[in-house]
Amino acid sequence: MMNRLSPDEAMFYFLDGAGTSAHLGALLIVDPNKLKGESTGKLDYSELVSLVENRLQLVPRYRQRVAEVTLGLARPVWVDDRDFDINFHVRLSALPQPGAVPQLQELIARVMSRPLDRTRPLWEMYLIEGLYGGRSAILTKTHRCLLGDPEHLELSEILCDDDAYVAPLKEDLWMPGRPPGAKSLTAGALAEAMARPGEVFDSLLRGNGPVADLWSVADRSARAVTGAVSQMVNAAPDSPLNAVTTSSRLFAFSSLSRRDLEAVAARFECSFNDVVLAIITGVLRRWLLSVKDSVGHGATMRATLPLAARDPETVEGEPSGAWIVIGGTEFVTDLPIGEDAPAVRLMQVAGLADRYSQSTRRMSQGFRPLLPEFGLVPFADLSTRAFAGIFQRSYNVPISVSSKRIGRKFVGGIPITGIFTIPTLATQRALGISVNEYANQVQFAFIGDRVVVGDLPAMSGYVTESLDELLTGGPQLGRDR
Repeated sequence: MMNRLSPDEAMFYFLDGAGTSAHLGALLIVDPNKLKGESTGKLDYSELVSLVENRLQLVPRYRQRVAEVTLGLARPVWVDDRDFDINFHVRLSALPQPGAVPQLQELIARVMSRPLDRTRPLWEMYLIEGLYGGRSAILTKTHRCLLGDPEHLELSEILCDDDAYVAPLKEDLWMPGRPPGAKSLTAGALAEAMARPGEVFDSLLRGNGPVADLWSVADRSARAVTGAVSQMVNAAPDSPLNAVTTSSRLFAFSSLSRRDLEAVAARFECSFNDVVLAIITGVLRRWLLSVKDSVGHGATMRATLPLAARDPETVEGEPSGAWIVIGGTEFVTDLPIGEDAPAVRLMQVAGLADRYSQSTRRMSQGFRPLLPEFGLVPFADLSTRAFAGIFQRSYNVPISVSSKRIGRKFVGGIPITGIFTIPTLATQRALGISVNEYANQVQFAFIGDRVVVGDLPAMSGYVTESLDELLTGGPQLGRDR
């Protein structure tokens, strides 16, 4: 029996297009100088390749590619890549001297700008040498369709260990199966559809094959309707972050002391994640002031974030081994970027987030496939553009916040000093933000469109400035203003 992509997986697979690629990733900073006792030296490329090969048995799909079905009669299938080459997927790169953070950010931006090769398994990994201070970095790049549900881990998550010395897994001899041919894929799709005759008809009309191209008029009509609905029903404020995007990216990251954020939360009697959101609001305010003459006092920016991030029990729970946030219920909140008083801004952020996280009208399940019970190809020609149009104006910026702290990790016996997650940059979104907690640090990552957010690297400094103004202010200062 053929192993088809689930409706969610197929949706993300077909989400790729001009200016959009549905891949995400993680940046791991490794530092051999942090080793206790006798040092084993830096992380070697051949050692990393061996480690990845050993761990791939935990994620079988990383040796599989996606095979599409003729005429889009059914969802694509997972097939073993008989030409799988680990050295194609795990690559070695190096920074020029002095190996500063801006050079690392630029390299990551260029890597994340390139689409993944669809004729191969949809992932890449880079060992980046030459980072200042004798450090190295590991960058993973994984297509979202490989992470169909929360049980499917991203490669960086299965690569890391809780201890410096972990025995390798028992050797697993992988023998690729014979991939089905085009005729077999078509016959399989027709056979599966015999029990559901309506599937063939609907797939032809809504799928990714040439028949669907005949429905361009219906496509334009659907986009016009959904565009009108999004304008009338709870549309987000106008923002340059909803501009038409290109495929070129910029990337930046920054770390803050968790202790400093806890001090602000205690001072203002709010939650830890309220402080995180207030810092992001300050960053967005500073960025907007850098591209506009002024920001209106009541101006807001609409953001989506995981509902789990509002539950303090999950945030303060046991350290988690996973840091890529996928799936789950989200809610939409407004960030008061027009408020110039940091203390007042924090109180407004906390109040709005508390209110909207309890409102069913502000809940969202994120992207979901059309008619999943029929197993249709959900995001191809007509479906992709029409369905995406519904969400075009529903929010301005997605924020991915991990709901649990990450315990200390090692890779190949080398301590990891930083873990930054790189979110998917969705269509009509020029900026994506992620936040997680690792090693008593709160780590922010920003990925954006190079044309729309050309000064994105400055956001690293804005993070520190936004925290500083909260540390130097206080409840009394906020009330006085």
